[in-house]
Amino acid sequence: MTHARNAVVTPGSDDSRTQGALGDATVSTDNARAAAEDSLEDYAFRYVPRTFRRWSAASVGATALGSIAFLADFSIGASIGIDHGTANAVLGILFASIIIVIVGVPVAYYAARYNLDLDLIARGSGFGYYGSILTTVVFAGFTCIFFALEGAIMAQGLQVATKLPLWLGYLLSTLVVIPIVIYGMRALERLQVWTTPLWLALALLPLLWIVVSDPEAVRAFTSFTGDSDGSVSFGAVVSSAAVCFALTPQLAEQIDYIRAMPPRTPSNVRSWWTSFAFAGPGWVIFSGTKQVIGVFLAVYLLVKVEPALGHQATQPVKQFVMMYQTLLPDWLAIVLALVLIVVAQVKINVTNAYSGSLAWSNVFTRVAKHYPGRTIFVLVNLVIAYVLMMLDVFTLISFVLSLYANVVMAWLVTIATDIAINKWVLRISPRFPEFRRGMLHDWNPVGLVSVGLASVLSLLAFAGVFGASVKPFSVLIAIGVGVVTTPAMALATRGRYYLRRRSDGIDSPRFDDHGNPSGERLRCHVTGYTFERPDMLASAERGPHGEVQYVSSLALTLDDRDHYVLPPEVTGPPRRAAARQRET
Repeated sequence: MTHARNAVVTPGSDDSRTQGALGDATVSTDNARAAAEDSLEDYAFRYVPRTFRRWSAASVGATALGSIAFLADFSIGASIGIDHGTANAVLGILFASIIIVIVGVPVAYYAARYNLDLDLIARGSGFGYYGSILTTVVFAGFTCIFFALEGAIMAQGLQVATKLPLWLGYLLSTLVVIPIVIYGMRALERLQVWTTPLWLALALLPLLWIVVSDPEAVRAFTSFTGDSDGSVSFGAVVSSAAVCFALTPQLAEQIDYIRAMPPRTPSNVRSWWTSFAFAGPGWVIFSGTKQVIGVFLAVYLLVKVEPALGHQATQPVKQFVMMYQTLLPDWLAIVLALVLIVVAQVKINVTNAYSGSLAWSNVFTRVAKHYPGRTIFVLVNLVIAYVLMMLDVFTLISFVLSLYANVVMAWLVTIATDIAINKWVLRISPRFPEFRRGMLHDWNPVGLVSVGLASVLSLLAFAGVFGASVKPFSVLIAIGVGVVTTPAMALATRGRYYLRRRSDGIDSPRFDDHGNPSGERLRCHVTGYTFERPDMLASAERGPHGEVQYVSSLALTLDDRDHYVLPPEVTGPPRRAAARQRET
């Protein structure tokens, strides 16, 4: 696969010199250029250009699906299976999966269609330019937590196989991803494609052999009651689903891949939709299947192998080592289990580290108006994850995920509701996603109030403030409040806080005849680089002869005195403005 850079002019050449008086500029031109160069394969805070997106839709989809090899699914399934029994656990997994697909469809579609990450989508979907920082921090926290959980699993595997101390295993599982992550999307694509077949063979072939050769294990699985009384109850189903809901931010990691989807055209429309469906919202089909397998493995160990194992049956290391040992010599079982665990952990944790570094660099750059380089934030993300491993976060997996799920669902349901309801039904929110500074208000109460209210009420319910009978339904409260509050706030504010301007000052269209972001290239007078049309605005600074100059969203991000930001416009009624926007 080939790659073409969005910014192609060499800094320092005559062609790269800006057209204005750079000595008077309030942006550090060197910093803006460095940010442009360093972020060419990351696009942490801007649109992913057409010139970079040279992969086929099928290739992007396969790469994105490679990141869901994580083993925490098996542990989550085992935990809720032991707590609530097979029937309640499977129904909870199914319930959570359906909700996650519904939430994921509008969000993933905007990412794949308009080539934006979740932070950029959130900016124009109810949060504002700075307001989306709050949601990005939530996501960055998710990448740290899941890196720690997956890293702990790898350290447990190393301890079983080599007697390596856990603290050293934590350190190795943290350091091993750095050489891959710093090279961005290209390295991740190669890793995911080449390791996925190996992972599938090691994980599924022994399991299939047990299912075919031991029907009694299947009967034990279907009748397993765990610590429950054996009855199916709505409360137990929702409690099981609550743990699964904490995985919803995986959608944002899928988006970090599918934002590189090629333009959708008549020639690739079938493969485009197929890849989008499975790699976007469809990731949860594979995740849910793994959770059910986790329940099966825990039951198999407790019923057929070692009944006294207890909650240790939730550990993927125990699950796979003991499963292999029933089929193979001990030494070979340990070797194969270790290979599976290391491959799985590297596959998911390079994604956790990559997505986390994008999120942290996005937040820091907007707040500080300075871009120190994404590599620094790779290290920040890994340090936080390592600390969590040392605090033994894995032993609290069910509690941590159940707690985190309340905020996670409040955040993602708000964005999905703004897209599906406020954009397409009420037509108050701008139909096309807007992310550029100067076009958006800094803060939008629609998303902020919705997330705040949904999070607070659901966390109070989780803490038992509303009574023990309400506690299992805390995540449903987050979902319900988010769905209701988001359109209610849009109607109450009449959409006044979505757009600061209706026009970006550039005459040419942002989209081509097929509705894809335009590939037209314009020169940024601050950095001297050329960027594609969706990434550009007219600059508030005119050229030496009074001509219109263009500025990239990247340069605007680093503009600490609003030197290049166009003044606000007097906007018309939301419905009429939305109609004008659709015509554009």
